[in-house]
Amino acid sequence: MRTLDRAEARRIAVRAQLLDLPRPTDLLAVVERLTLLQIDPTAAVAPNADLVAWSRLGSSYEPARLRDALERDRTLFELDAMVRPMADLPLYRAEFATWPAYEHQRDWLRANDRFRRDVLKRLKAEGPLLSRDIPDTSAVPWPSTGWTNNRNVTQMLEFLTMRGEVAIAGRRGKQRLWDLPERVYPADAPVIPPAEARRVRDERRLRSVGIARAKTPAAPMEPWSVGPAGEEVAVDGVPGTWRVDPAALGQPSFTGRTALLSPFDRLLHDRVRAMELFEFEYVLEMYKPKAARRWGYFALPVLHHDRLVGKVDATADRKGGVLRVDAIHEDVPFTKAMRAGVRAELADLAAWLGLELGAPG
Repeated sequence: MRTLDRAEARRIAVRAQLLDLPRPTDLLAVVERLTLLQIDPTAAVAPNADLVAWSRLGSSYEPARLRDALERDRTLFELDAMVRPMADLPLYRAEFATWPAYEHQRDWLRANDRFRRDVLKRLKAEGPLLSRDIPDTSAVPWPSTGWTNNRNVTQMLEFLTMRGEVAIAGRRGKQRLWDLPERVYPADAPVIPPAEARRVRDERRLRSVGIARAKTPAAPMEPWSVGPAGEEVAVDGVPGTWRVDPAALGQPSFTGRTALLSPFDRLLHDRVRAMELFEFEYVLEMYKPKAARRWGYFALPVLHHDRLVGKVDATADRKGGVLRVDAIHEDVPFTKAMRAGVRAELADLAAWLGLELGAPG
């Protein structure tokens, strides 16, 4: 079995996520390589999908390009809180027919079949629509101990989207617009058999992360597991085995850069992998009381070349017209190059947001 040292493993991961030099220049190419942009409503700095795109493309990236790709060009689509390349739709269509996997979800759909038909009829006649424009004709309310309790229309729309009977056509502000899939998805999109689709998705996921644990815990929405894809390797000093994208091995010399990342960035989304490969501890502290936070409400991890070296506690104060920098936390003592790189990225981030850059607190 081939053994990689940690630096080589880190560089494979960074290069796979398009965080080295030269920077990419095309949004669609970025999403195709990453396979997804996670949607999250938190916008302490910027919405996650936009922040991840900016980390790769820089201040030349315009959020309108993402909206156009989703709503006008249809080169991207939204599914399960992820923006994905439309070219990948065939990899998900086979699962539409088998969703949902849980009996309580199937029971609720069966009990509300008339409600389901009402929703589809309304969308056919009037779509695209916001969820609030669709009457709730449910026979049985959706039970939940969380925020979805009794939100029957939204729950039905989300279920039907996972079944391929409804599609997300765009957004009005933060609210999703729902429509029939034939008005959103290409008519000629094939259906790939489930086993083949899983194989391709595993290979695409491994290419996007470069290196992954051979065995990983289950993760919500998008798996961390890459199945049997790639080549089995060991990482020096790290117990257990890994899977690596064979195309990532033997690459030419690595040219790194400094980048500010979203807390949801896929480079460190798997916190255990971040600790094992980068020796980087991170916890998203937005759900903690202010007094219990070490790094800040929405601290941005700092990548410098092939190392995660710190966090920046920054907030976009749009009313004040300032990107406020409350603290820069150094996990390792910053070199002059690290400080210069962080300053340059903060200046680029402020310019992209159309804000003045505040002095670090």
